[in-house]
Amino acid sequence: MKISFVIITFNEQKNIEKCLKSIISVADEIIVVDSFSTDDTKEICQKFNCRFYENKFENYSAQKNYANSLVIFDYIFSIDADEVLSEELINSINKLKTNNLITQSFQVQRLNNYCGKWIKHGGWYPDIKTRMWKNNTATWKGEIHETLVFDTKMPAKLLKGNLLHYSYYSIDQHILQANKFSTLSAKMLYEKGKKVNFLQILLKPFWKFLRNYFFKGGFLDSYYGFVISIISAHETFLKYSKLKQLTENKNAKNN
Repeated sequence: MKISFVIITFNEQKNIEKCLKSIISVADEIIVVDSFSTDDTKEICQKFNCRFYENKFENYSAQKNYANSLVIFDYIFSIDADEVLSEELINSINKLKTNNLITQSFQVQRLNNYCGKWIKHGGWYPDIKTRMWKNNTATWKGEIHETLVFDTKMPAKLLKGNLLHYSYYSIDQHILQANKFSTLSAKMLYEKGKKVNFLQILLKPFWKFLRNYFFKGGFLDSYYGFVISIISAHETFLKYSKLKQLTENKNAKNN
């Protein structure tokens, strides 16, 4: 079994070297598709044995599908620039290559690092993702939170070890991302004809906080578990508030 590792990047000089160092021992090829970074991402990638391409960014799914079209081997491993293979996961992948275990797809457990702390509750772990699959059997779909969709659904094998995700280095970074995603999500809901009322705007964020902090154990991650739950609830509030504003703006134009 030979594996093509695929990464899409934009201004990832803070993360990309750590990612590349973790995969170099198991990757038969590394493909990086960059959205014309203005930092040192390209120069760092050129220090490794990467096939480096530049492509205009449309959305995450389109960029990842373009990157996948460039691979030459039978299996693809999709990894983000802010992710690192744990030693146990590296060993699991090496065993696959040695034993030549053939199946359609493989899943990993993603462990998220938030402001220097590993988050193991609140719905953030094990955060199982399908990240390795047989080439030409699946396509990325969705413009915001992309999903891998298979031509024919088959059981996936869960690999031992964690995919270490350095998600946010600061609370400010999380807040900025929440604002960005809430805007994109609101537009997507609006384009689908979805509507929201004041009661939903009031209750949905409250329920999001209760679910993540209490029912999913976010409180077990101490202070940052609380911060994450609050920001996630705030993102929900922003999403539906922005959706209501888009709807009201449309109604005002029609009147």
